[in-house]
Amino acid sequence: MKLSVIVPAYNEEKTILTVLEKLKSVELIGGFTMELVVVNDCSADNTEGKVRQFMTENPEVEITYFRHEVNKGKGAALHTGIRRANGDYIIVQDADLEYDPKEFNVLLRPVINGYADVVYGSRFMGGRPHRILFFWHTIGNKFLTFLSNMFCNLNLTDMETCYKLFRADMLKGLNLKENRFGFEPEVTAKISKIPKIRIYEVGVSYYGRTYEEGKKINWKDGFRAIYCILRYGLGN
Repeated sequence: MKLSVIVPAYNEEKTILTVLEKLKSVELIGGFTMELVVVNDCSADNTEGKVRQFMTENPEVEITYFRHEVNKGKGAALHTGIRRANGDYIIVQDADLEYDPKEFNVLLRPVINGYADVVYGSRFMGGRPHRILFFWHTIGNKFLTFLSNMFCNLNLTDMETCYKLFRADMLKGLNLKENRFGFEPEVTAKISKIPKIRIYEVGVSYYGRTYEEGKKINWKDGFRAIYCILRYGLGN
């Protein structure tokens, strides 16, 4: 079994090399192997140089690299990665060090035990490190999760989490449209409509960034998320 790790990157020259090194060091349970799919969304910095440096210095790592010639957004980068992924399961690893890839095994365990097709990594379930940052971001995340749960008939605690582990055939079978941060509510709405889908949730750590440290999501993305919840929760 193979896990495809999609790494969308936009102006992440400060952290992308560290993220790739962390991914390289992960030892997956259950006999899983790993492939890395890095998608550079037309970065204006030296993100590409750092990725190519890693590829040169680590020829043993299974990694493919793609670059968008025009900046399209995180969702568009994920669409590219999903199409190119060859694994049995797919997960997203942001290039910003907010999540620890050593916890992939926490998400894989319900899959290996035969319980789950999809596993969400929740920042709000407790028991793991969680950087204290913005009150209103937390309220916003919980509101969006509540609204998403209403339309999807789920009981998630963290719909907006980066760590979502999908069975690849199910994810590839979705007609995904959102090019920015609307990916999260869209994929949640569409995956929830698959008959007999088994969705689990586990607690994960969160090492959040401030805007000064490079965080990119903003209040406009929150309003887009509400639109996506309504649009895809009610239709296609």
